[in-house]
Amino acid sequence: MEAGCDEAGRGCLAGPVYAAAVILPDDFSHPLLNDSKQLTERQRIQLRPIIISRSIAWGIGVVSAREIDRINILQASILAMHRALDSLSVKPGAIVVDGNRFRSWRDDVPWQTIVKGDGKLANIAAASILAKTARDDEMRRLHALLPIYGWDINKGYPTKAHREAIAAHGPSEHHRLTFRGVTAE
Repeated sequence: MEAGCDEAGRGCLAGPVYAAAVILPDDFSHPLLNDSKQLTERQRIQLRPIIISRSIAWGIGVVSAREIDRINILQASILAMHRALDSLSVKPGAIVVDGNRFRSWRDDVPWQTIVKGDGKLANIAAASILAKTARDDEMRRLHALLPIYGWDINKGYPTKAHREAIAAHGPSEHHRLTFRGVTAE
């Protein structure tokens, strides 16, 4: 029972970082399943209920912008993955993580990092989709509260329009104040 883990929102200027952990049955396959960045938003939304309903277990972990500022984005990404693993209804026997950085979740559960794992393993691809769709939902919710930053479109990433909105209105409570481009340097 191997859990795949991935995060979403690491390079954003605003909002939390999200991670997901997914344990899929051995026979799971879907023709669209791939790294979330290779899919359209519509495809990700289409796959989310399929992944949720067919997985053995899945979990989401979130680390706020304030926590990110306090511990840094790498540590926050790992913490979000740990929180996603903590929320699984079934304890995994092993963990595979997209990328090249992780820290042991529990001493008795082996883990491995896989660069570009979200394009190689179904459980990591599924985790990337759940993390991305959950984070996008949150950024749309935050956009409804603070529409001046355009988070419904940019999802907190450092687009030209987002940077211009920060320059014009200053950062919000949801911005990562330690990130270059959010505060005056």
